[in-house]
Amino acid sequence: MLKADLHIHTEYSSDCNTPLERIINRCLEIGINCIAITDHGTAEGALKMQSLAPFKVIVAEEILTPHGEIIGMFLKKTIPSGLSVEQTISQIRAQGGLVCVPHPFDTFRQSALDAKIVEGIVDQIDAIEVFNSRTILLRDLTKAQTFAQKYSIHGSAGSDAHTLGEIGNAYVEMPEFNGRDDFLNALAKGKVVGHRTNPLIHFVSGWAKLKSSLKRQ
Repeated sequence: MLKADLHIHTEYSSDCNTPLERIINRCLEIGINCIAITDHGTAEGALKMQSLAPFKVIVAEEILTPHGEIIGMFLKKTIPSGLSVEQTISQIRAQGGLVCVPHPFDTFRQSALDAKIVEGIVDQIDAIEVFNSRTILLRDLTKAQTFAQKYSIHGSAGSDAHTLGEIGNAYVEMPEFNGRDDFLNALAKGKVVGHRTNPLIHFVSGWAKLKSSLKRQ
């Protein structure tokens, strides 16, 4: 049985300073044996992690569109930010990837995909995050769970970790799988486990983003 944290960031994200090797060690320490690396705007960290980790790694990317973020899973290369929702989905499909909507209906998250957009692309969504540990309001998580049930969409879950201590705050207990299609079958049989992270953690990733911006200047 896998414990799959399906939303983790690394030092390849502008708002995270966590090295790949430390993520691997933390996962081994707490029993997380499947992860999706979902860095902002790049799949490079995920691709490197896949070659380093002694457990299953899904190459993913959190892609920013003009209307909010979409996660592409089982990718082979980076998809650029700034494309329309339709173009982003098309690029994910071109790589044989899966479309996942992260932190939907999150009241305080500007990067959450617009609710009307989510409704409009419902037939193109392979998975939707029904539990994101960084979502502050329980009602937003409940809304995501209700939406997934209404449209029979597979429910995903992840810590959205930007720090080591967050890893494993949410995960899916699911059967072993091989490849994208088998992943969806396993996800359908999965059980979401987790708790919400202290909201103050957002200041940590905000500070990391500021430091990263200052370094580039």
